[in-house]
Amino acid sequence: MDIRTLCLGLLTLRESSGYEIKKAFESELAPFYEASFGSIYPALGRLTEEGLVSRTEQAQEKRPDKKVYRITSAGRLAFLDALAEPPSRDRTRSDFLAILLFADLLPARHLAGLIDERLAAHQSAARQIKSELAATLPAGRRFVLGHALALYEAAIAYVEENRHLVESEALLAKAGPGSGSGSGSGRLTAP
Repeated sequence: MDIRTLCLGLLTLRESSGYEIKKAFESELAPFYEASFGSIYPALGRLTEEGLVSRTEQAQEKRPDKKVYRITSAGRLAFLDALAEPPSRDRTRSDFLAILLFADLLPARHLAGLIDERLAAHQSAARQIKSELAATLPAGRRFVLGHALALYEAAIAYVEENRHLVESEALLAKAGPGSGSGSGSGRLTAP
């Protein structure tokens, strides 16, 4: 599903400003999708041009007018058509995992810091989701948040139980014969 379609979906829940849509991407959609203002506002512009959403401006005191978007009947039908399409396969994009693919090139201390930071981020996200799940939510949102929580908890458990695999290799590379040259040298700079 693309940003345009997700904007339509969010507008089926409630009328929103671009800022409020961005906040939704940072909360309920955060575990699955990222969207910047640079992708949200053009999507809303195209949806407006196509008649799938309407836009009104609300005056605000000492601030520019607030643009509020509302889904139209045509937009609701387009969104329902998009929901009827089979979903593409799930994809995981992770800079953290891409870096760990090359863990043997990193110093042990740097590697431990990366892992600690990722654990803290996952734990924070899990706490946030748990607090959201404490509220009364529609079944679909509860399911999605529960799924995200399960993913974060599984990632936390895996990283905690297996961090030694990459950390011990980095420590051994530093202490082993010929340390300081070649693969596993623990350097962050090019030879």
